[in-house]
Amino acid sequence: MTREQQRLPEWFKVPLPSGTAASAVVRRVRSLHLHTVCEEARCPNLGRCWSDGTATLLILGDTCTRNCRFCAVATGNPKGVLDIDEPDRVAEAVKSSGLRYVVLTSVDRDDLPDGGAKQYAAVIRAVHEATPSVLVEVLTPDFLGDCLATVLGARPHVFGHNIEVVRRLTPIARDRRASYDRSMEVLRTAASVAPGIPTKSSLMLGLGETRQEVTETFQDMLQAGVSILTLGQYLRPTHKHLPVERFLPPSEFDDLADEARQMGFTRVASGPLVRSSYLAERLFDGRAVQ
Repeated sequence: MTREQQRLPEWFKVPLPSGTAASAVVRRVRSLHLHTVCEEARCPNLGRCWSDGTATLLILGDTCTRNCRFCAVATGNPKGVLDIDEPDRVAEAVKSSGLRYVVLTSVDRDDLPDGGAKQYAAVIRAVHEATPSVLVEVLTPDFLGDCLATVLGARPHVFGHNIEVVRRLTPIARDRRASYDRSMEVLRTAASVAPGIPTKSSLMLGLGETRQEVTETFQDMLQAGVSILTLGQYLRPTHKHLPVERFLPPSEFDDLADEARQMGFTRVASGPLVRSSYLAERLFDGRAVQ
């Protein structure tokens, strides 16, 4: 446990996973040999989201080709290995676990020519076919290429790609193959290619960014077509990752949410425990997210 984790503020206390819905997700995901980013990234909201009928499934394996300094997901080279049965297994897990809203995300797969875009599309279509009533959100990497139309053509209900940090901190926090401008272009292209699909992004705070830098990032996101925004506190996964520079109090997250709404974002979730997929169904349909 890191020193930051030992002195977490009081507001970081969260319940463990419990309830019928959470248990069903755990059973089905593990029995079908799938992964959740909820577990891989050590998300503090795992219990609440699973109990609420929402889960974030990690497709394309559990090994990322990039090495961001804020992320706990394992890194390496999958060497082009692709699980062709994954779309059917994901669809079965969603159907049998009773989920109402599923977020599909993935590791970066720079070892694949399309970055995994075709697999995303196949999984989305499989879920649509097996459970037409389930809403599907995707949270994609940048693909390092023009593959967004492949994913968007499968008609997810929400398209997400995370900026992660403000421009100045991008070279420090993110893998060298990622860039602030590239991520903004991904969001801009998605909003242009599929204007009927809401575009979503997320920003981590507490890494040394200034309030002005956050406001400038809001402006860039809006210009790129982002309408759904999440803001959360960065937590250091291990001592090998970037340290936390500051813990923002809940009141500051509330102020940032007010600013974001006034600037033009239609949906905003902002708080110390908020993550990009936090209570995603509630955020999508406009219910209050606390």
